[in-house]
Formats: sequence, structure tokens, C-alpha cells
Amino acid sequence: MKKILFVVPHRINRSPGQRFRFEQYFDFLKQNNFQITYSNIISAKEDRIYYSKGKYLFKFYILLKSIFIRIYDVFRTSNFDIIFIYRESLMVGTTIFEYLFSKSKTKIVFDFDDAIWINDVSYGNSDLKWLKKPSKTSKIIKISNLIFAGNQYLADYALKYNNNVKIIPTTINTDYHKKINCTKLDDSICIGWTGTSTTLKHFEHSIQVLKKIKNKYKSKIYFKVIVDFPYVVEDLNLIANQWNIDTEIEDLSEFDIGIMPLPADEWTKGKCGFKGLQYMAMEIPTIMSPVGVNNNIIEDGKNGFLANDDKEWFNKLSLLIESAELRNKFGKNGRQTVLDKYSVESQKNNYLKYLNELITK
Repeated sequence: MKKILFVVPHRINRSPGQRFRFEQYFDFLKQNNFQITYSNIISAKEDRIYYSKGKYLFKFYILLKSIFIRIYDVFRTSNFDIIFIYRESLMVGTTIFEYLFSKSKTKIVFDFDDAIWINDVSYGNSDLKWLKKPSKTSKIIKISNLIFAGNQYLADYALKYNNNVKIIPTTINTDYHKKINCTKLDDSICIGWTGTSTTLKHFEHSIQVLKKIKNKYKSKIYFKVIVDFPYVVEDLNLIANQWNIDTEIEDLSEFDIGIMPLPADEWTKGKCGFKGLQYMAMEIPTIMSPVGVNNNIIEDGKNGFLANDDKEWFNKLSLLIESAELRNKFGKNGRQTVLDKYSVESQKNNYLKYLNELITK
């Protein structure tokens, strides 16, 4: 039996990054003689407080508790074949725990799916930004035995510090992500976005275009977002559903068109296209900004649209609103893209191979 300790921030099924980077491989790993141990530092009770403004005393308690959890992890390192670190072992600037892990005989896998060497923090913790030290990413990469990077942009960064870098795209379980019939009030077309409070700023880049679309098509269209807190946009008549794992497929199935707007900057170049891949897996015609890996996922006009500016967003949304045939074409082709390149099924054997090779080295 091969043993892996997953060193992560969040509990199972809480974080989209964790779910779609590695949690959905757990059953497959168990079937192939791996024993999984999970070590998260933020509980369900602490979650909402951690991402809210203020509450510094309680956040200090979370930090102290996290330190003790990681000390325990260090003492049990020798019980495992692999320590798998997702992004960082602790939420502040130190790399002391990664360093201590590296001093054992246990192999270290480091997995990252964003440009985390750039300081980008949640709204609730923006005033604690000084506690972060994004430059520690390169130090963690240097002392790790294997790097899993979510795309080529991230891999290129990692290769500056470590030669053993493998690209594992963020993947979709296509048996789970399937569109289902859902009840709609009428035949109007739903334009949707899903994300979290940390990525909502990206959705807001599209608001002016969506208002113009609303003025043009009136009641023929409506907008829906799935996010992790109550959200309102004036003059858009937006439906906002709070994300729930029990209803996420039903909520996504209401989308007739899925959007993934992004500004073009160094942070977004590291994004792994996850929102778009979710839509595409569910045969939801998709429009994405041509930033980073989105350019590899979408073949413009074949399996979706890329829209660079407000004019393109407006024109391409209009084309999809007006053509059920085009929506159907993009939906079918988009799902096939995910099946071929970005599904768990397409990547699981590589995932297993890389872990087995690491242990036997």
C-alpha cells in the first residue's frame, strides 16, 4: 500500500481548485493501491470568518491552530511515501514546513493552478496582504521532487526552479458534469457565470456589456450567477444562487450560454480555464476571454467563442442568443473537447504514472 498525505487549506468538497485538481482522482488512486490521508487547516465553522473582513483575533486563532496541525504533519512525515502540497502548507509567508518535509526521505509533490507567485488575495483578507509572501512559491518548487502545473504558463515558471515539471490540466469528471432537465419559467435564454467571491471581480468586467445585451433583447434573456455569497447588480435583474454542492449541476443546467470574462494580466494568464470547462462539459455554449490557456481550450467559432473586447462580447453573445443551431453546435463540440483533453478519464493514467514513477525513483 502506497501512502499519500494531502496538505491542503480546505476540507474535502469545499474548494473548486482542490476538487478539480486532485480530489476527483481519489477513488482511482485507491483502486490502484494508494491510501489517502487528508490534512486541511480551515474547518467549515471557520470558513466564513476566515474570508470575511476584520475578525483578526479569530483569524489569529486559525493561524495558531494551523501551525499545530502542520507540526503534527511534520512529525508523521515518515509514515508516507508522498507529501502532496496544494499551493502552500500555511497561509502566511513562511516555508518552514515545506523545508522540514523536504528533509525527510518522503517525496514531495507540489501542485498549483494559479500564478501564485503574484500577490492576489481575497477581498476579506486584503488588509492582511502584507502577511503573504508570494515569492515563497519558487522556494517550494525548488525543494519539491515533482511539480504538477495546471498549464504551460505555470509550467514555464516552475521550470526555472525545477526540471521535474508535469502539466496536469484542471480536469472535469464528465460522468458528473452532465446537463439535466431543469424547470424554467419561460423560453427566455439564460446567460450564466459561476465562481467565488475571489473571482467575482472578473465577472464584473462584463457588466456593462450585459446591460447593453439586456437593453437589446429585453425579456428574451436573463442573467444568473452562482457564487458563494449574496450578490446584487443594479439594473441587470440578476438571479444569484449561492453555490451548493447538492444543487450545482441543477443550477448550471439552467445556463443556455456560459461566460468567462477575464482581464489580461499576469495573474489571469495563469488561470486554468475551469469555468469554461465546466460549461463545455455540460454542453453549454461558451464564450471566454482570449487569455492564457483559454486560447488552447477554445477554437473560435468551432467549440465556442473567444471575445477580446466589449464589441466582440456584444456581437458574439448576440449571435448565440439568436441561433439555437449555433448554441447546439458549440455545446456538442465543447463537450467533446473536454472528453478528449480535459476530463478525468483522459488524464487519470498520466496522473497515476507520474506518482508511481516518483515513488520508485
